[in-house]
Formats: sequence, structure tokens, C-alpha cells
Amino acid sequence: MELTLPPKVSERAFARLAEIGAADQGKALRVAVDGGGCSGFQYDITLDDPSEGDLVLEGGGETVVVDEVSLPFLTGALIDFSEELIGARFVVNNPNATASCGCGTSFSI
Repeated sequence: MELTLPPKVSERAFARLAEIGAADQGKALRVAVDGGGCSGFQYDITLDDPSEGDLVLEGGGETVVVDEVSLPFLTGALIDFSEELIGARFVVNNPNATASCGCGTSFSI
């Protein structure tokens, strides 16, 4: 049986969720993987309501959820928040991705 590690969420990502008041709005950060994008798969990161069957990751009073279909693609990944000259955004550092595009939202396995 293969051991699968759930994704982790950085303190910086939880702190950013607190800054934007996600929990105050009753929302969680949803990290999903969809087919498409220039490299085969793309991340869909939104504020959303948790659903039954979601993996729930909590920290600092904030919540990040991942649906069952996306979970295998995010094994061992780190969900983080990045502030760069090009902008601030939630990012996924995914050890399963063999390639990614320049925008960082599309990847292949």
C-alpha cells in the first residue's frame, strides 16, 4: 500500500486568509486541480464553501479544502502565499508536477 501525504499549508497562506477575512465570511480557500491549461492540468484556487468529502486543513482559525478528485494530484504539495513584483497570489509547490508553465498555474505529471 502506497503512503500518500496530504498537502500542507504554510503559515503565510493561513495569515493571508486571515487578512482577507475568509473565515469571517464563512469561506475556505479551495485548491482544486482541473484538466486544461497549457501544460495539461491547472490549479483552480478560489474562496468557497467546504463540501462533504473535502479534505479540511485548518490553521490560525482559517480553513483550506481540497476535493477528493484533486487530492491525488496534490500529494505532498505545499500551498503557500507569494508576494512578488508581478503580484501577490496563492501558489502550489507541487512535487508531483514534472513541468509547469511560466504563469505557475498550469502543470503536467
